[in-house]
This record gives sequence, structure tokens and C-alpha cells, in this order.
Amino acid sequence: MNQPLDAGKLSEGETGCERWQREYAASVGSAKPVRNRSGIEVRPLYTPQDWHGDYAADLGYPGQPPYTRGIYASMHRGRTWSQRQLIGLGTPLDYNARLLDMIDQGTTAVSLIPCNSVFRGYDMDEVHAELLGTCGVVVNTAEHMDQCLAGVDLARTSCAMNDPSPFTLLAFLLATAKKRGSDWRAISGTSNQSDYLSHFVANHMFFRIALPGARRILTDHIEFCNRHLPNWNPMSVVGQHMQQAGATPAEAMAFTLSSAIQYAEDCGARGMRPDAFLPRFTFFFDISVSLFEEIAKFRAGRRIWARITRERFGACDPRSWRFKFHGQTSGVDLTRQQPLNNVARVTIQAMAGIFGGLQSLHTDAYDEALSCPTEFGARIAVNTQNILREEAHLTDVIDPLGGSYYIESLTDAMEQKILGIMAQVEAAGGMYLAVEQGLVQKMIGASARGFQEQIESGEQTLVGVNAYQVEEGKSERQALPAPDPAKMQAHLAAFKAYKEQRSQAAVRTAQERLASAAGDTQQNIFERVVEAAEAGCTHGEICATLRRELGFGQPLVMV
Repeated sequence: MNQPLDAGKLSEGETGCERWQREYAASVGSAKPVRNRSGIEVRPLYTPQDWHGDYAADLGYPGQPPYTRGIYASMHRGRTWSQRQLIGLGTPLDYNARLLDMIDQGTTAVSLIPCNSVFRGYDMDEVHAELLGTCGVVVNTAEHMDQCLAGVDLARTSCAMNDPSPFTLLAFLLATAKKRGSDWRAISGTSNQSDYLSHFVANHMFFRIALPGARRILTDHIEFCNRHLPNWNPMSVVGQHMQQAGATPAEAMAFTLSSAIQYAEDCGARGMRPDAFLPRFTFFFDISVSLFEEIAKFRAGRRIWARITRERFGACDPRSWRFKFHGQTSGVDLTRQQPLNNVARVTIQAMAGIFGGLQSLHTDAYDEALSCPTEFGARIAVNTQNILREEAHLTDVIDPLGGSYYIESLTDAMEQKILGIMAQVEAAGGMYLAVEQGLVQKMIGASARGFQEQIESGEQTLVGVNAYQVEEGKSERQALPAPDPAKMQAHLAAFKAYKEQRSQAAVRTAQERLASAAGDTQQNIFERVVEAAEAGCTHGEICATLRRELGFGQPLVMV
């Protein structure tokens, strides 16, 4: 029905904004303020009055300070993000078959997820056999790494090793490269779990070696890679663990930047120049389903890091200012209930990362809430990126939401929130002392409880969990079967035979040299880890040696 011609006319002396406010209030009444996950109030409408920034100072152009709009001039228009799907299952041969299939589907880089036994620092013959390979690939030796990466050109393919301290997976990769005649200087990729502070805070299974020892090993690792692996990123500062543990997006960014400051200061104390190590610092973030909040998080973090590297560390090389980050869609947001809904969640998360300006992306499979991805689920995850890039044309425009009153206001608000949290960490003496004292853990715990309470009260809707629930058939929750027991037993038997047939003298010598390095700060521990890998030492043996010398990792558990 048509409205009368005078409907909605301005009252005498009333502006358009005032009329909207009046009509909005009449429509919704005194509604409760809306806040995002970081606690920032979100208004119902944004206008030019909500952003008071200066374009050149606060936004600028892509590839130029302050880097709000991206770290490269062409961003995804010139080179799209790398599709780095995390893969890990079964034996090295199982892994290799899945990897080659994913490369055929469009994956452009390798990301290796080891078995939980590996993450815990043990060999396969030290844990219950039925658990092996259920969450990742069982890699205990350089020979296993060679099998995992059969058919992969190591000089041309970027490899991410999800590899906590003491970085045995990279050592196995380097031994494999030497065996194949590949120049280490051509090897590219990332030590994807090098951030021991995030493990201490939020990923206790990954924390293998006591805090002071982990600190020294990381600095040795960075120093070694800077000397021998110019295309390798030895430092990946991980916000993902803390956000998945319950940190808000703002907290996750703040803690990540505070950790990066700590690592940069530790490198400086070792005598390394900022422009020698900062260009190889990378970041790894969780991307939640809170679309605009995540975009603002990345834009604000990029701006803050550029300022820190220049003003705090005096970096002069523009490569040192770049905030290079990998994003993974958040597994925490995925649900076991109505798992196909996760396809929509992952798509939204991926869009947030793309609009936020990431350099590489992993999209979770919809069934990761049930098990390691099935081949069917993994293919959908890869094609989600292909569709966003090639059908939806999300790469056509750089920073397409830049200039939005809402996005710019939210980016500014997120920056202030992040800086406030970083100030608390700084007041505690920096990130190392803040996590040693439990400050960071307490903050994350409080945020996790707050969000869970919102879910339980119904304030935060989770489709299929606390709303829109339906009866489900078993076919909707098909998980990946456990690895073939016979194949895993054969893998275990071959491993035991390997340990008996190798040179025992070479192994003993390598372990002694590794132990000696742990007690001598003039030696580089990671150099000895690489030597041990080449001598035939296993992952568990290397970890056990360093645990004896440097102490077992015992994270601080807050209650």
C-alpha cells in the first residue's frame, strides 16, 4: 500500500539525522546495546561523523605506511593468497597420497600436521598404538619426512611445519633436502608453531621444554635460520591458540603483538639487527565468524605493527614493517550439530580473512568438528577458496571495505582496545613475565567464561546448538575412520627396525653433542638438532635429550 505523500516528512527544524533517531527509537525502543566479541559497542548506523581520521595518516595506500589497507601495492589483485591447507593423517604414505590429491585440487603450499604423539614430544613406540595417526601424520625421522614429501619439489614449494620447539620437523626437512641435493638457501616456508609463549598459555600439549629453555631454543632457531635459510620464516607468532582458548579477537591480537615484541627484544639481546630478523617474522591468526570485527582486527594489527617496528625497534627496511599473516578459519566456531552448517561458517570466516588482507589461508573442512577432515570435506574446503577467488571475484578490489564509516570507526576502536591490553602486558614487564605470572591466562579465562555464559543464556545464538535444533540422522555426522591398524603396525615395525639398523655410535655422538650445546650458551642448540636428525636420531630422542638438560615443560594452570 502506498504511503501518503507527506509520510515521514521532517518536523520543523529537524535534521535528517534527528528524524532517523526518532524513528529508530520508536521502532526498537530502549534496546540493549549491541557489543561484539571484543566488547566494543556497535551502533546501528555509522555516518561521516563517526570517523574523524585522516586518509593519508590513518589509511594511506596499499604497500605504504601505515599499511592499514595492505602490505603490498597490488595485494590480491596482483598475487592471491597461498592456499595452505593443513593436512595430517595416518602414516607418511597416507599423508603423501592426500597431499598430492590436495595439490591437484588447487592447494599451492604444504602444511604438515603431525600426530599428537609428535606434538607431545614422543616417538610412536612410546605411546598407545591405537592413538597413532588419528589427528595427524606420524613423523619420527628424516626418512619419514622424505616419504611425506615424495613428489614435492622442495626448492619450489613453500612448506609450513607445525613444529614446536626444538623444531625437529624442520631438521628432518633439511636432512631430506640434503639427501635430495636441494640447496637449503632455496627452501621456503615457516616454522608454524615456533611461538612457545602461546603454547605455554593456551596449548599445553605443545609445550615440551621448560620456559627458559624454550626461550633459548627459539632464539637459537631464529639465528640459525637467518644464517642458513634466507627464505625460511623461523618466527610465526600465533594468535590462533589464544583466541581458540577463549581470548576475544582484540585480546588475541594484543597478546600476539606483545609476544612479537618480546621475541624481537630477545633477538636484539642476542646481538641480531632488527632489519636482519624482522622481515622473517610472520603471524598466524584464528578467524572467527564475527565478520566485521575480524576485518577490523587485522587492519588495526597491521597498522600497530608497522608503527612498533619503526618507532620501537628502529627498523629501516620496509620489509621489516610488513605484517605478514596466515589465517585459519576458526575450528572453535564449528559445531558437531548439523555439521553442514559449518560450510557457511567457514565461508564467512574466509571472507573476513580475505577482506582483512591475509597472505595465506587455511579453510577448515565442515567435518573437522567430528574428526580429521574426510577427503570429501577437504575438497569442499579447498573449493571454498577457489569459489571466493574465481567466482565471487573477491580479489578484484584491494581493501574493498576501506572507507566504510563502520569499518574505519571499528578499526580505530579495535586499535585502541588492542593498545589498552598491550599496555597491561607491558606494565607486567612484557609478555614473558606476564605469562609466567599468569596474567594473560587469567584474562583469557575470564573472556572464555563470559562467552560461554552468553551461549548458555541464549544471548549468543549458535545455530543447531542452542537454537534451530533438529533431529539428525547418523549420515549427517560421518567422521573419518581411524587409520588402518595393519598399516600403522607395519609403520611401527619398520620404525623399530630402523632404530636397530642405524649407526648407534653416530646416534650417541649426536645426542652427546646436543646435550653439550644445551649446557653451553656459546653453541647453537638448533644446529645440533639438525646434526642429530642427519645422524639418524628420532624425534623422541631429540626431545628427551633436551628435556633432561633444560627441564620438562610444565605450563602454568590457572584456576
